[in-house]
Amino acid sequence: MPTRPSTMYISQFVESTMPQFPASGTFIQSIRESSRLLRKSAQISITPESIKRLLLSPAFTGSFKRVSASHGLALPLNFASPLDELNLLSILALLNFASGYRVQLHTEIGRGAWDSIRAFVFGMYLASSSDDGDLLSARGMKSISPAKVAEILGVNVHVERAHDTIPGLTIGELGGPMHELVQLITWVLNDTGAVLVNLGYPNLGAFIAETLKEGEKIQAKDGPNVALDAILERIVRAIPAFQDMADINGQTIYCFKKALFLIHAVVVRFGSISPPPFPIPSTAQSPVFTDNVLPSMLIHLGVIDLSGSPTLSPLFPGAGSATSLDTLLAASNVPKGGSKIIPKEGPILTSDQAYILRAAAIDACELIIELAHSLESSVFPDDGSLDWIKKITLPDLDMWIWSVAKDRLDYRMLKRFVLKNTVFF
Repeated sequence: MPTRPSTMYISQFVESTMPQFPASGTFIQSIRESSRLLRKSAQISITPESIKRLLLSPAFTGSFKRVSASHGLALPLNFASPLDELNLLSILALLNFASGYRVQLHTEIGRGAWDSIRAFVFGMYLASSSDDGDLLSARGMKSISPAKVAEILGVNVHVERAHDTIPGLTIGELGGPMHELVQLITWVLNDTGAVLVNLGYPNLGAFIAETLKEGEKIQAKDGPNVALDAILERIVRAIPAFQDMADINGQTIYCFKKALFLIHAVVVRFGSISPPPFPIPSTAQSPVFTDNVLPSMLIHLGVIDLSGSPTLSPLFPGAGSATSLDTLLAASNVPKGGSKIIPKEGPILTSDQAYILRAAAIDACELIIELAHSLESSVFPDDGSLDWIKKITLPDLDMWIWSVAKDRLDYRMLKRFVLKNTVFF
């Protein structure tokens, strides 16, 4: 099997020290437990008061139902079969990273990370109907070149520098953030394609379809939560680009963001079809799909408190202050998202710092759901208009945080932390 890269890109991918996988049957539990332990050891505070303040705020109650339904998974393409659509959806989840290049992508092609990756995967699909061969097949992924990736993504992978000996002359050479991103995308596609070829699958969708069928058997015997764990484990163990875990200060953290996102994407896209073309797992108990948006937003919204952490407290100056929260937790009185203003780059983190904040977001969302489900009826209006808060799920909460960050112009301009050179978010 191809080697797993370091989470940092260093011109050539090298094998990094791989943490041990969780024990079989404990993947979901390990995400929750490792996140809470890492969050507490980093001295990050999350209080019931800060959670309740968010849940009962006009910003939350006035937008949750509408915004949490904005999943961004509509695929405006004509597919030959449900399996073809599942394959494209799976590759979209596989490539659901590039957040560290958000500002550069906005500058270069006018889209953020998610929209750029969506457009790229659509471009792969359209190119596969031409003379380029099926780029979405296992063999197509295995052989796609950086030049082809750059062409479909629509980015320039060269930077200009002054000539060493001729004054006034500039020359172009490979390099820069878009070159890094193209290399990351190419590695993920090449490596995953090679894994699928070695395992005998024609494409990623076929592997996921078989995994869902295995999950259905387990669900019939042991229930939906055991099935979800087994599906997650099979995906993560097989594909290195889904192995989102690390050792931080002697403690292993498990996030598995893209794999969890993929499983929920199947539920969102195919769960409402009767009968569904594939077995549909239950993701109601799934941990959130932690990236850079969730922790950054929860810091700005006053839920994640970094003030007790000496190394993390300087990262978001002013976030969570009373003045800031007065505006951010109020009902929106600014235009919806869609502005073409290029966002400002947030604090640049180390890989360890990013994992700590991502862990904090996982634990924060667990605590938000626990408190939401335990709220007394007396805190709600007598007309029952907010009783739905007691029934929200983790994936719904994830979708709200991620989507509301783009829904309000003032939220769009909030700084999100940056980690380049990672294939995990």
